[in-house]
Amino acid sequence: MAGGYGYPAAPPMGMPTGGVDLRRGLSTTLVVLFGLALPALIFLLVARSGQYSVIGDMLDAVEGKSVSITEDDLNDADDMFTAAQVIYSLLTVAIAVVWAIWFRRLRLNAEVFAPGQHRFSSGWAAGSWFTPVVNLWFPKQIANDIWRASSPQGPQAVSRGVLNGWWVTWIVALVTNAVGGIRYNLLRGKVEGDDYSPSPSEAKSDIESLHSILAFDMFAIVIFMAAAVLALLLVRQITAMQEQRASLPPQMAGPAPYGMPSANPYGSPAPGSTPYGAPQMPPTPPPGQPGQQYPPYGQG
Repeated sequence: MAGGYGYPAAPPMGMPTGGVDLRRGLSTTLVVLFGLALPALIFLLVARSGQYSVIGDMLDAVEGKSVSITEDDLNDADDMFTAAQVIYSLLTVAIAVVWAIWFRRLRLNAEVFAPGQHRFSSGWAAGSWFTPVVNLWFPKQIANDIWRASSPQGPQAVSRGVLNGWWVTWIVALVTNAVGGIRYNLLRGKVEGDDYSPSPSEAKSDIESLHSILAFDMFAIVIFMAAAVLALLLVRQITAMQEQRASLPPQMAGPAPYGMPSANPYGSPAPGSTPYGAPQMPPTPPPGQPGQQYPPYGQG
C-alpha cells in the first residue's frame, strides 16, 4: 500500500527495524492455497467414502447378503483415495511453508505495534509449528499476542472469535486424525502379520473395525474442512487488522518484558496523551476563526 493511503510503504525485501511490512503477497497466496485445499479435502472425503462403501459391501457379503463386489472394486477405491491423498499432501506442504513465513511476518509487525509485549521471539513464530508437543499451545499464545498488538481499537477491543474457533477446530482435527491413524495402523499390523489366520467371526470383527475407522476418518476430514475455512477467514481478518493498525500512531507504552509492569500498561496511553487507537482531536482554532470539523477514524 502506498504511503498516500495512510499506510507505510512496504520495504523492498524483508522488514527493516522499526518498519511494518504490509505486502499482501503471502496472505494472498495463503487464501488461494486454502481455497484449493477445500476442493482437495472434498475429493479426499469422496474417496474415503468410496472405501467406506466397499467395506460396507464386504460386511454385507460376510453376513450372507446378496451383493456384487470384486477385488477390482476394492483396488479402484484404494487407488482413488491414494490419488486424493497425494494431491492434498502436496497442498499441505505448500501451506505449511507459506504459513510459517507469513506468521513470522505478523510477529515482526506486532513487535513494532507493541514492542516488548510478546512472550516469544519471531523465530518461535515460525519454528513453534514444527516443534513436537509445544506446537499444541505455543502458536496459539503467539497468535494471541499478535492479535492484541494488531487490534486497531485496542488490545482487548476486537473479538477473538475467529482466532479461537480456528485454533479449537485445528486441534480437534489433528487429534481425531491422529487417533484414526493409530487405530488403522494397529489393525493393519494385525491383519498383515504372518500368523494372522482369523476365524469367520474374527474376520467379520476386523472388517467392522475397519469400517468404523473409515467413518471416523471421514469425520476428521470434515473437521479439517472447517479448519481450512476458518484459517482462510483468519488470514483475511488479521491482514486487515495490521493494515488498519499501521495507519495509527505508535503505541504510547514503552517496551517492557512480558508480564512486567511498565510506566503505562499494555495498550494504555501515557498520561495526558490520546488513548490507544482513538481519533486524534483537531487543534483548537485561534479566537475568531471557525473550527474545522474532522470526521472520526474510519469515516469520511
